[in-house]
Amino acid sequence: MADLTNRTYRNMFAEIGIPQEEIDRKLEEIVRTFFYGGEEERIYHPVGEDMGYLMDTGNNDARTEGMSYGMMMCVQLDMKEEFDRIWKWSKTYMYMTEGWNEGYFAWSCGTDGSRNANGPAPDGEEFYAMALFFASHRWGDGEGIFNYSQQAREILRACLHKGENGRQGHPMWNRDNHQILFVPGCDHTDPSYHLPHFYELFALWADEEDRAFWKEAARASREYLARACHPVTGLNAEYAEFDGSPMSRPIPWTRDRHDWFYSDAYRTVANIGLDYEWFGVDAGQRAAADRIQKFLIEDCRKGVYHIYELDGRLAGDAALHPVGITATTAQGSLAAEGELAREWVERFWKLPLRTGDRRYYDNCLYIFAFLALSGRYRIW
Repeated sequence: MADLTNRTYRNMFAEIGIPQEEIDRKLEEIVRTFFYGGEEERIYHPVGEDMGYLMDTGNNDARTEGMSYGMMMCVQLDMKEEFDRIWKWSKTYMYMTEGWNEGYFAWSCGTDGSRNANGPAPDGEEFYAMALFFASHRWGDGEGIFNYSQQAREILRACLHKGENGRQGHPMWNRDNHQILFVPGCDHTDPSYHLPHFYELFALWADEEDRAFWKEAARASREYLARACHPVTGLNAEYAEFDGSPMSRPIPWTRDRHDWFYSDAYRTVANIGLDYEWFGVDAGQRAAADRIQKFLIEDCRKGVYHIYELDGRLAGDAALHPVGITATTAQGSLAAEGELAREWVERFWKLPLRTGDRRYYDNCLYIFAFLALSGRYRIW
């Protein structure tokens, strides 16, 4: 276990020669644009006296993905007011207090708070819990929903123990193989949901009875990621089987493909990078960062990414989230050992935030990559 109290974080921008003043100035401008820019720039929207939401600008809704991401950004940036506003909006409109999914958060709501769904997405819950623990340690616990550490433990308790002792519903983790599920009750996973660096910390701060589970989940997820990433290209599927192979079976609510490198899958290499930066444990997953950087570099240089089969064959036209691909692949430099790691960081540094209707997902990934590569994505 890495020392959580006396540690330094790599600043890869400084490593490539960027002055600290310039790094700080650019981060300030990124945050201003994302949270308080014009209507065609910002993602964050304050509501009333004490709430706010992040909008998926491509789908015109608020998602637990973006809400929990926003909270993680805010705790890293010491933006307590915005953190509390996003959390209160989440608890007011997204948190489900009854029914099959009681204790979870509805994954999509209208920006007026109306529910678009009554089911959760587990990546939201794990980011909510981690951001809340960090808030507790950085700012201290408050009362009610602002008793951050208590709220985090309640979320994780539901994630593991739904369906037990007469409580209806399904857990978000498979209790046998320790893998996170794509949705509760399903029989497959999403590689980009695997966050072993979070599970290491849950093993310290969750309910004592569950700490051994979380420790094992960290080990299992690192080994899983090593299997899920292609041995040549480093690419991983959006959804995958528990053995790491692409999930090609049809699922009830969609006829779309999810066995290729697309959308969700872009986040995996970024997670590998941050996990290695925080804990320095390699179970074979680091090699994926080198492979994906090598595979994607020519398309990055040309400025056009595509939709890919995992073996590298083209599976579709231009990728929908090119800024996100550059950001996450650059963040993978925290784990990469190859000669391309520096070039990816340099290319990301020169890349502006995305504009337009599809800016939400790309710019969330952009901010996380900037924080990680500047040494500002930290354990609190």
